[in-house]
Amino acid sequence: MATLSDNLAPEETLDLGPGDPTGPRRPVLSLHDVRISDQAGGREIVHGVSFTLTPGRVVGIVGESGSGKTLTCRAALGILPAHFEVTGGSIEIRGTDIADLSPAQWTALRGTTISAVFQDPASYLNPSLRVGAQIAEVVRVKKKLPRRAARRRAVDLLRAVHLREPELVYGQYPHELSGGMLQRVLIAAAIAADPHILIADEATTALDVTVQAEILDLLADLREQAGLALVVVSHDLAVVAQLCDEVLVMQQGEVVEQGPAERVLHDPRHDYTRLLIAEHEQYGLEKFLDPKEET
Repeated sequence: MATLSDNLAPEETLDLGPGDPTGPRRPVLSLHDVRISDQAGGREIVHGVSFTLTPGRVVGIVGESGSGKTLTCRAALGILPAHFEVTGGSIEIRGTDIADLSPAQWTALRGTTISAVFQDPASYLNPSLRVGAQIAEVVRVKKKLPRRAARRRAVDLLRAVHLREPELVYGQYPHELSGGMLQRVLIAAAIAADPHILIADEATTALDVTVQAEILDLLADLREQAGLALVVVSHDLAVVAQLCDEVLVMQQGEVVEQGPAERVLHDPRHDYTRLLIAEHEQYGLEKFLDPKEET
């Protein structure tokens, strides 16, 4: 199968891994004891999340709905809902504390350094514009490319996310594409400006099993070929087992277990983690937990 780098034209190859790949890798995203509060309700919702992400690595955040997974990611993106605020700890993107960023700096940062893909891709695309034009617009604004070069880049990105007939897809509207195709389009838009960090928040939840596997393979390709650092948010431990290096298990706003994915999934130490694993074993998690059985 063609890789991400193979699918991009030579002048468009993604360069997402800063520094010498053979040397020590500096963190691109660091959270230290992050606490998030609902100012309207006067209560703390997220209680001290910490992790460090370096180029080419994947951190998975799992837990039930309402556990604080998405709020944590939205804090890193600087897009917390109204009345929610980071009330403790710190978040750094490539060594810069985001608390010091102005709105203009955030605008410049999103897309070029940190980007995101969310559940229900149709809600993030303009239904009245062709999908290719929407990707090209991101390229024009963020990469300052002229119109023709931006169009070529958009087609290359559609090819890079393994969409067949990218020229045809470029000219289609969102309602003409399947859910899996729309998710690929959203990923293409998210990586259009060569970000260093991609947050995938339940990006495969609404997709069927076959399409979900294809999207996970695509995310793995982005990581391996382009050095992209990933934060994968999911309630599905099988997704995390397939893709992640480190796992955070969240329950009611608290990280109840954290560590290397292999250790957490093979030797869970918290009752809630054991419960999640037990619930997911029937869906095929064991094939990821015991790779020795693969032929």
